[in-house]
Amino acid sequence: MPAALKGTIVIDGQEITVTNPDKPLWPEMGITKRIYLQKLAALSPYLLHYCRNRLLTVIRYPHGVPGMSFYQKNAPQPRPAFIRTAVQDGIEYIVLHGLPELLWLGNLAALEFHPSLHYEGSDLPCEWMIDLDPSLEVEPRIMEAAALVGEVLKSLGLASVPKTSGATGVQIIVPVRQGITFEELRKTGHFIGRYVTEKRPDLFTLERLKKNRGDRIYFDYLQHYGGKTLAAPYTPRARPGATVSTPLLWEEVARNVSPLDFHLLNIEERLARTGDLIAKVPPQPVGEIAAKLP
Repeated sequence: MPAALKGTIVIDGQEITVTNPDKPLWPEMGITKRIYLQKLAALSPYLLHYCRNRLLTVIRYPHGVPGMSFYQKNAPQPRPAFIRTAVQDGIEYIVLHGLPELLWLGNLAALEFHPSLHYEGSDLPCEWMIDLDPSLEVEPRIMEAAALVGEVLKSLGLASVPKTSGATGVQIIVPVRQGITFEELRKTGHFIGRYVTEKRPDLFTLERLKKNRGDRIYFDYLQHYGGKTLAAPYTPRARPGATVSTPLLWEEVARNVSPLDFHLLNIEERLARTGDLIAKVPPQPVGEIAAKLP
C-alpha cells in the first residue's frame, strides 16, 4: 500500500494504524476518515463517559455512508493488545476504556456506538432511557411528544434530559440511583406509557409491531433488559448530515429543534457552550415511584 494511504498515530502511548485517511465517510458533508478521527477525538470526553466499561456494539460502514454496513458485536481480529474484551452470552464484546480504542474503531469505519445499558459484569441499569420511536420517516411531532413525556416525568418529581437519537427519534434520559433494576424501569415506563397513550391516543402507541402503529410514535418501555443497546449520547450516526445524538435543553424541545441541527461539523462548538447536559442532572428517585406502583 502506498505510504500516503497508511500512517500511524500515537495516542496515550499506543500506536494506531490509520489507513486511507482521505476516504470519504460522509461524502455530502465532505467528511473524510481523517476529519472523522479528529471529530471522534473531540467527542471522546463525552462519548466515552457513556460507553466506558459497557459491552459495545458498533455499526461499521467500510465504504462510508450510504454504503453497505454491518453490526459488529464480536471484537474483530486481528486487534491490538490494548483492546480489552468481555464475554457475555457467547459474544466477545469490546469494552471501551479510552481514546486509543475509540480511534482504532474509528479507523475501522465504526460510525455508530451502541453500548449496553449496564456495565460489564453487572445486571443493573446505568440510567433510564425512554425511547420515542416514530413510525414515519419524517415526524414533525416528535418534539411535541418528547415535551409531553417530560412534563409527566416532572409531575412525578423526576428531572430528565431529552436527546436526539441522531436519526428520527428522541430518547429521554433519567439518571438513576444505583441499585434500581431493569424490571423496575420497565414497570415505571409502562405506567407512564399507558398514561400518555390514553391522554394522546393520536400521538402515542404501545404497539410493538411497526405495521400496526399507523402514524403514531412508539413509546418503547420494553428496551430495558440486559444485553439491549441504544445509541449512546454523543455517538455519530451514519445518516445524511452526519448527525450526532445530542442532549437538549427542554427549551430547545419547546422550540421544535431538528435533529439535523446537531452534526459532526458543529458539535464541538455546542459542547464548548453547553457541556454535558446529562451530567448536570443528579440521580433521580425512580425506585420510589416504582415501589408505589401495583
